[in-house]
Amino acid sequence: QVQLVESGGGLVQAGDSLRLSCVASGRTFSPVTMGWFRQAPGKEREIVAVIWWINTNTYYPDSVKGRFTISRDDVKNTVYLQMNSLKPEDSAVYSCAAGFSWTYHYSSIRAYSTWGQGTQVTVSS
Repeated sequence: QVQLVESGGGLVQAGDSLRLSCVASGRTFSPVTMGWFRQAPGKEREIVAVIWWINTNTYYPDSVKGRFTISRDDVKNTVYLQMNSLKPEDSAVYSCAAGFSWTYHYSSIRAYSTWGQGTQVTVSS
């Protein structure tokens, strides 16, 4: 069974950068997609980045495009989220997730079957 463990969150000031990591352990790891999601208090969980494992194509919503970069190391079974020019509105719990099928759209929560526990990112103004 695959397990995902995130790290790298913390408290930063607006304009700072953070890099989140998500390490996958367990059976042979070969997802279709890996996603980073975030959820702020009182808000729905939203996608912030997706990477296709086989070809490293990526997707970002407009809210983070140009500021966030997702990447992966298939030797280490690790996915990263580099976050630059952070804003207070980026504050949330960030979770990584692994999707193993093509059934649902890559931006949908339903496309992902395995989730990490999340890491808090707080950006002060």
